[in-house]
Order: sequence, then structure tokens, then C-alpha cells
Amino acid sequence: MCAVDKAHTFHVGLNAHLLSLSQDYRGAGANWYIYHMLRHLPAADPALRYTAFTSAPRFSPPAGMRIHRPRWSTATPLGRITWEQAVAPLALRREQVDLLHAMAFVAPLLAPCPTVVTIFDLSFVFYPQAFKPFKRLYLQLMTRLSAHRARRVIAISEHTRRDVITCLGVSATNVCAVPCGVDPTLTPVSPAEAATFRRDRGLPERFVLFLGTIEPRKNVPHLIDAFADLTATDLSDTYLIIAGGRGWMAESAFARVEERGVQDRVRFVGYVPEAEKRLWYGAATCFCYPSLYEGFGLPPLEAMACGTPVIVSNSSSLPEVVGDAGMIVPPDDRPALREALHKLLSDPRLREQLRAKGLARARRFSWAEAARQTARVYRQALEER
Repeated sequence: MCAVDKAHTFHVGLNAHLLSLSQDYRGAGANWYIYHMLRHLPAADPALRYTAFTSAPRFSPPAGMRIHRPRWSTATPLGRITWEQAVAPLALRREQVDLLHAMAFVAPLLAPCPTVVTIFDLSFVFYPQAFKPFKRLYLQLMTRLSAHRARRVIAISEHTRRDVITCLGVSATNVCAVPCGVDPTLTPVSPAEAATFRRDRGLPERFVLFLGTIEPRKNVPHLIDAFADLTATDLSDTYLIIAGGRGWMAESAFARVEERGVQDRVRFVGYVPEAEKRLWYGAATCFCYPSLYEGFGLPPLEAMACGTPVIVSNSSSLPEVVGDAGMIVPPDDRPALREALHKLLSDPRLREQLRAKGLARARRFSWAEAARQTARVYRQALEER
């Protein structure tokens, strides 16, 4: 174990092998946490030295950070796991790393230095059917082992922190909640920008937007049902746009559109590149995210940062992200979701109120602050004998 030497510049290793700058579904979720942490950590604590271990070819490190690239690509699960468990212990010793931050769930079992582990959610515990058997078993076993061996665990929300303590049995004193931030480029668009984007993409004047991977826990069929109930009797000029990559069992969402006969009112537009998110959020009348379970829930925060009023479910971490700046409904209450959509779409004054609240709420979340809190966790871990 190491003791803090004030004259020594501590070397922090960052396992960033899940980083992907590809313009597809791999460039979502944990990827953006890792990307923004890498961009902001050197400025958060310049007294620390940083080395990022990644095979992402297009990532350019900021000043104060070195890149260590493996001899093979770690873009595949097998390549990544092999590096993490077989090569990382040797690389960490060779690079003389004082502390390793495993930035996504799992640390090397034979790490020669103390570790910090980030856990995004426990979906592999609560929704095991959403994972292939090997991935589920690997995450269930290795996340638990990594969390118990780590000097500190970082959870990306208070809800996830409680899950880690309760479900994985990690000591509460070792688990820290460090909320995610919002990309500063996500800002409101002007009415003219929104109108131009809608025209160029052939989008309707009024639409509800969902943005996220289409999979069962995102509750997309429930949203389609509530929307179909609403537009059967009212708001015939409103559409539903579902954006995001196809995940596990995405077919159920497509089938629900057919079953409800709303093919002419619901559009699937596929994965949205990061550079276009601001325009999609800004062009929407409102944003709806009725997810059953989220470790944090970035899309509602991004929508609020763009000035778009939001509706979310009252499950998991979503209420702590949205606060009083959005409408919150139970994830299994279809009439409540229908009523919330009707109220928000019919009341321009309410939309403006939530727009103002959402913008103020979003300003409380920044990646720079998340990096500062993370660097403080490193210091705590290094100071512990």
C-alpha cells in the first residue's frame, strides 16, 4: 500500500478502453462519460499525472495526459477483457501507475496498485434478460469483485450509489456519488434554426421526441401507447419521433406502432450523431423519457440544457436529475403519461415555465465539476493506507 508523499507527483492510470468516437450506438452511454472525464481531468487536478489506456484511434489527449495504446484493438469484448485482466497488471507496473481508475465497472483482479471503479448502473442485476449470458455473468461477478477490492467506487447518481451499497454489499463510506455533466455545446436553438432543421429533415411542426437506445427498459412501447391514446381523440397535428440505435428486442417498439395503427404519426429516425443532438432537441415541442431504469439519464438533462420541456418517469435516478424542472409520472401508468403529454402539448405557458426551469436546472451539472469531484476521490484513495 502506498502512503501519500507530498513531494511525489502521483500517476493516475485511466482504463478508457470503452471509449469509442464512432458515429453509431457504440458512441453513446458510458462512452461520453469516459470522453468528458478524459477531457477535463488534467485541469481538475494539474498536480496529478495522467495516462489513458485506450485503443480509440481518433482521440487526442488534452495537455497533461499521455495515451498508452495496446498492441491490438480493444473494441471487441474479448480484446478488451484480455487486455484488462492479462496485460493491464504488467502495463500498470511498467508505467509505475500509483492509482488506476477503472472507468466502466471492472478493474484488473491482479492490479498492482489501488483502484477506483466507476459503476453506471446495475441493469445487469435488475434486467439480466437484456444481456447475453456471458456478458451478464461477467458483469455480475467482476463488478462485485472490483467494487469490493476498490478503495473507492464512483456511482453516477445517488440512486446508483444506494444500489451499489444495497445490492453489491459495498461499504457506504467507500461509495461516492459523482453526477454526470452536460456538454456545453448543448444550448437552445433559435426559432429560425429549429424551423430550418425541421424543413431540411422533413419534420412536422409539432412533435414529441424520444432519444435513447431502443430496448425494453426504455419503455418505448408504453410511450407509443400513450401517444396513440392521445392522438386518437386530440392533438391531431402532433407526431412522435423516436431517435436512437436499435438495442435488444427493439422489434417490440416497431410492432407496437403497427398494432396501434399510428404508422403515419410515429417515425423512427435511427441513431443521432452527437453533433446533431442540439438541433433534434431544439426542434421538438417536448421531450419524453419514460424509462424504467437509469443509472443517471443523460438525455433528459441534455434536453433541458437545450430549452426543451421534459416528461420523465419517477423511477431510479431520473427524479434527482430533473428535480422540479420537468413533469414526472409513474413508468407504468399509461393514463398519467397521456395526461402529462396532453397538458404539456396544450399549454404553451407551461412549456415556457418548464423551459426556464430546465435551463436553470441543467446549469447545475457540468463535466468540469464532475472531474473535480472525481479528482478528489483519487486523492482520498491515495491518502488511505
